Amino acid sequence: MKYLSEYRDPELVHQFAEELHRITTKPWTIMEICGGQTHSLVKNGILEMLPKEITMVHGPGCPVCVTPIGIIDEAILLSEMTNVILCSFGDMLRVPGNKKSLLEAKAEGADVRILYSPLEAVTLAQQNPDKEVVFFAVGFETTAPANALSVVHAAKMNVHNYSILASHVLVPPAMEAILGDPENKIDAFLAAGHVCSIMGMEEYYPVAEKYQTPIVVTGFEPVDLLQGVLMAVHQLEKGMFEVENQYVRAVQREGNLIAQETIHEVFDIADRSWRGIGQIPNSGYELNDEYKRFNARIKFDLGETAVDGTNECISGEIMKGLKKPFQCPHFGKKCNPEHPLGAPMVSSEGACAAYYHYQGVEEEELTEAV
Repeated sequence: MKYLSEYRDPELVHQFAEELHRITTKPWTIMEICGGQTHSLVKNGILEMLPKEITMVHGPGCPVCVTPIGIIDEAILLSEMTNVILCSFGDMLRVPGNKKSLLEAKAEGADVRILYSPLEAVTLAQQNPDKEVVFFAVGFETTAPANALSVVHAAKMNVHNYSILASHVLVPPAMEAILGDPENKIDAFLAAGHVCSIMGMEEYYPVAEKYQTPIVVTGFEPVDLLQGVLMAVHQLEKGMFEVENQYVRAVQREGNLIAQETIHEVFDIADRSWRGIGQIPNSGYELNDEYKRFNARIKFDLGETAVDGTNECISGEIMKGLKKPFQCPHFGKKCNPEHPLGAPMVSSEGACAAYYHYQGVEEEELTEAV
């Protein structure tokens, strides 16, 4: 299969792995930003192929994982209102809020529906003029264009019973928050290729320069990831800190300008709270004044988003690269896919789910974790 099989070529994978073993002379800690990259690393056994000096840690690039509990509670509150249809991507339904999940709210009678596109929600609003339809707009820069487009579409079609509950987050401010943390131990980043296909690479040059940290824009297949790690280690061994693009088949330096224009038409940059990490300045999107009539928080007068309650989940430490999933005392025991304590065990991009499904739960690890 063109554009896929060549990036799963075992021979090329082994060539990159051998080159990594040849050039690595020091311990390096590298964070892959995206949860999709985390799953590919774990699923394809790449972590076991790396030199012992290289430690991969898993970043905050899972949109479900970083959505704060307070916003999930807002979505649940909306779903339980009379006359409201709450629409969401499927991953969000099982993420626990402070008291329950959207799935539990649905079981209790709330009208919660799983959709595959925000534009479906606009159509649903047109088909149900006596209902208010709210789309739970979660995600990074990758999903922002489609959610922005749904608002533009609703405005042009005069669909007044449609709104979004926005929880968009941005990658570069999160990278800066991690690098600025006193406990930071990241030597290099693998940036998320799909985010850069939208936003381009310009935002990353000041980050690499300020923190003297190499950033390699990387794809998601085994060849992509090993080549990305190799490019990062090449820089680290030479004392360099540049922005490089491994994912050239999808990412251009300027990104997708039409998608960016759609985002900027609808959203302003705003402070955003990240689950387990806390508030990061200028790290999210919120509907601007022109489109604020489509903002569910304003339409339903939700007020201030509640602060996350205390939780036994250590997702914040995992997403800052300070701990691995198996270092959580509850991993695979009290917290598992059937009974998750936090979003990283639920999401298809969550680090805990990746380790649980592809590496299993070994008795020795659990003993060490406790």
